[in-house]
Amino acid sequence: MALVNLQNVSYTYPLTEKPVLKDISLQVQPGEFVAIIGPNGAGKSTLCYAISGFIPHFFKGELTGRVEVAGIESRQSTLSEWVLSVGLAFQNPFNQISGAKYTVFEEIAFGLENIGVPRDEMKARIDAAMALTGISALAQRSPFSLSGGQQQRVALASILVMQPQVLVLDEPTSQLDPIGTREVFGVIREMSKKGMTVILVEHKVEWIASFADRVVALHEGSILLEGSPSEVLTSPTLEGKGFGVSRYTQAARDAAREGLWPAQRRLPVTLDEAVEGFEGQHASSN
Repeated sequence: MALVNLQNVSYTYPLTEKPVLKDISLQVQPGEFVAIIGPNGAGKSTLCYAISGFIPHFFKGELTGRVEVAGIESRQSTLSEWVLSVGLAFQNPFNQISGAKYTVFEEIAFGLENIGVPRDEMKARIDAAMALTGISALAQRSPFSLSGGQQQRVALASILVMQPQVLVLDEPTSQLDPIGTREVFGVIREMSKKGMTVILVEHKVEWIASFADRVVALHEGSILLEGSPSEVLTSPTLEGKGFGVSRYTQAARDAAREGLWPAQRRLPVTLDEAVEGFEGQHASSN
């Protein structure tokens, strides 16, 4: 049974006429890692808000269809109840830090304090979340003294201590440099390995190819394509529609036109796939 189940979901923001989401049906299984891609304006963030309960509980507008997590429909729950099942990480980690606490440890404890978790359990959960996100050494630092990558890991730890069933990440590395991006994706990898259900919106297709079990391509509010990372990220269906393309995919496409990429081999998305393909072509031509 799907953990996340969207059935014919459409959504229109208040004071607008056109829906941002159009008849979306999507199922995500427990422990699955699903990446959402699409050009600007495709509805990716709105889909995150719908899954995380901000639609309909914060953004009002008009929602039709059903959004369910673990068999519970979002409109039959409150936002305070829903966030215990679904955690949302925003693009800018600064927006997720409360500003009410002086240390990283206290910041991570903030949500647990609000729901009355006993002190001993709270400390154990915080220690585990900091260990998983690699920030144990930052426990007594001010959240505002950290780098962007460190702040995003604090934000992720603050979600993990709540022990949600689903983690939704809306472009969590868009504000980060390559080092911060590597740090955050390392945390996401560890969470996925431990069985966390992850739904990730991201433009960095080479990282998606290395992590995701499935990729969903959104275009103008509808699902255009879904499948394995290699199937979707190299599909000609996406060409000319504003989707990001891996530099290795583009290089192989250019090479294929010159007969320098094996015709029978799928186009690469990652560096390793590109190296393997070009080495294979070189070997067969000698």
